[in-house]
Formats: sequence, structure tokens, C-alpha cells
Amino acid sequence: MQDLTIRQRDILGVARTSGHVKVDDMATRFDVTPQTIRKDLNELCDKKLLRRVHGGATLASGVANVGYEARRAIASLEKQEIGALAARLIPNNCSLFINIGTTTEEVAKALLQHEGLLVITNNLHVANILLANPKAEIILAGGVVRRVDGGITGEATIDLINQFMVDYAVIGASAIDEEGTLLDFDYREVRVTQAIIANSRKVFLVSDRLKIDRSAPIRIGHISQIDTFITDAMSSDHLTQVCADNGVRVECALPFFDGGNRSETKG
Repeated sequence: MQDLTIRQRDILGVARTSGHVKVDDMATRFDVTPQTIRKDLNELCDKKLLRRVHGGATLASGVANVGYEARRAIASLEKQEIGALAARLIPNNCSLFINIGTTTEEVAKALLQHEGLLVITNNLHVANILLANPKAEIILAGGVVRRVDGGITGEATIDLINQFMVDYAVIGASAIDEEGTLLDFDYREVRVTQAIIANSRKVFLVSDRLKIDRSAPIRIGHISQIDTFITDAMSSDHLTQVCADNGVRVECALPFFDGGNRSETKG
């Protein structure tokens, strides 16, 4: 940190608070040109403190995830589209697991008009969201509540999950590498997700494109264990081929996405 400029340290501070920074926002904030901010971001990325994305940068992956509120803010519109698409693929009158994650919470919001659902979740936010659906029965897994994001983990959580065999699972991941490995930051959460995958007939992975080729230290499994990968847009040709080779259906919520800007969708 000694060789960073004051502005670069401030940019890094913003990224740590919100999870990402945008070139135009930073140029306005510091009253400099976008070119100057791009140079700052490139230097921060060279030091592996940030990772460039179109229009800005996100926090580089490490051994700890971004805070819950920051995760909610990252790609929030894309997550809403992913949630809506996932909900369209889930029929009425079915059972499902929904696990921890800001994207899975968007799926729960999109399920409020569904009927005849049995939802088992280890996510306090998902349970609270679905309380507004009078035609959904909700089972909240017991265990240790994680204060930072309302996730529930532990042996009691796994024991409950193992009592079910549901129609669908909706899971998230903190990172997906180009070879299709699904990764996360919390070993206890990973064990719960693995149990969910093992006790589901069909598994939906919901994840925005920023998770692709990100890294995290703990292996959940491989994308070959997933039936349908629902994302906003595929940013990796190699991962697309890995999905094809393993019979994983890929659904893009923003099929006309181009270069980091949302394009008009049809229909």
C-alpha cells in the first residue's frame, strides 16, 4: 500500500465499501479525466488489488467475500433479470431448495406469484421474501445464523436438507473458473450447498457474469453437476464450451448484452 497514491487509496476504499467502482463516477468524484482514472485502475489491477470489468473495476478475489450490502449492489439489475428468468423456468406445484446469496434472493422475489410451492431454505432473507406469497409453504433450516447476511449453516442445516428430495435447487456461487469449477468462501456454506445438490432432481445455478473467472478458495463442485446455468450473459467462450461438453443448459437473461452495456431486449 506504500506505493499507492492518495487517490488510488481512496478508489480502493470505495471499492471495498461498494464492491466495485466505475470510471465515470470516479472521474467526477476526484475531478480528473476518465483517462487518469483508467490509469489508476490499471495500476491497481496490476497490483492485483482490483479486477477490471467494462466501465470500471471490481474488488479482486481473495480469501474473504465482499460484504453483503456491497454484493447486493453489484450487478443488481442483472441479478433481477436472472431471478425473473429462473422463476419462469420453475413451474407451479413443485418443491425446491433456495440457498444463500443475493442472486437467489432475486429468484425468491420473482416467485411471489407462483402457486403450490414448497420451499426449503437456509436463507433468512429468502424466507422473509416468500412470506408474502400465501400459496408457498416455507421450511427454514435450523443451524447457526450468520449475522452478516442471514445465511444458516451447520450440521443441523445439512441434516434437514438430507431429509428431502426436491424437484429443483436454486443455488449461487461466489466464483466460477473457466474450467467450470464452482467456488465459494465459507466451508460451512459449501457443505450445505453440496447437500442441496445431492438432494435435488434438477439444479439451477444462478450467477452474474462477473463471477466468471473470479476466484475463491473453497470448491463447491463442478458445473457438470448443474442442469441449467442461468446468467445475464456469457463472458467466456471456454466456459460456454465446457457447459456444452457436459450437457449443461445455458440461459442468458440478457441475450443482447454487448460489452458491458445493457441493450434492449425483445419480448
